[in-house]
Amino acid sequence: MPEHRVALHFHPDWPFRGRLVVEALAGDGRYVSQFVTGTSNGGLTAYEGGDRWRWESRIFGGRYDDAEPADRPVYGALLLGDPPDPYGASVRFGSAHLRLRPEVTARSTFCWPDSVFEPTEVGGPDRAAELAALCAGSPAADPLDHYVEAHVHGGVRLDEDVEALVLDPSHRGGPVEEAAARLGCPVEWHPGFRVGTAGLPEAYRGPEPLALARALGPVLTPPVVTAAARSGEHDPQTVKRVWHLLARYGRAG
Repeated sequence: MPEHRVALHFHPDWPFRGRLVVEALAGDGRYVSQFVTGTSNGGLTAYEGGDRWRWESRIFGGRYDDAEPADRPVYGALLLGDPPDPYGASVRFGSAHLRLRPEVTARSTFCWPDSVFEPTEVGGPDRAAELAALCAGSPAADPLDHYVEAHVHGGVRLDEDVEALVLDPSHRGGPVEEAAARLGCPVEWHPGFRVGTAGLPEAYRGPEPLALARALGPVLTPPVVTAAARSGEHDPQTVKRVWHLLARYGRAG
């Protein structure tokens, strides 16, 4: 059995406080939780009394109820497979991922399924293989839901805790690759996301995301979805679901 690793997914070229997300990471040198950033590629409930706060209170036995935002865990997923999936562990949350060093797993916890479902299967690294088996043996209605959620405690420093940043090849030679070179960790590339919009099914995320996907052009790639996110002209939840269409149907091979 290979050493368990955690992947933290994000969109490197989406906007964040006047910069690209990857530029903000390069400037700060840390990966922080949505309690700090106020942003998320999932739900936006990271405030006292919100759903994310409540789920963490339940899973961690109140450990973080009075914690500073910067002290809270960051979320990722367990890399599955031998060898691990080159796209990462939970692509619904972004085209890129930070692959953490195996020693970070020792201070991580895991749950199956996602904490949004208030799971009872929660544990530390000693349960990683068990939870991976539960995930593998449970057919997910949506392939984007097929992951073991991970919580990294104690912070994530890019120069110390990251084995590699794995990017989509559409970002070669541009500002994302330039900023990635300043992170202090190696940069790798996965096979890439790309899909024609004509054949995408309406049933997967509904008519509005499909209509927007087709309005963006004949082919979806991460930069195309990013342009929609950065334009400010579209509902952010609809843009997020356009990304889901690309993540679900745009894998190479």
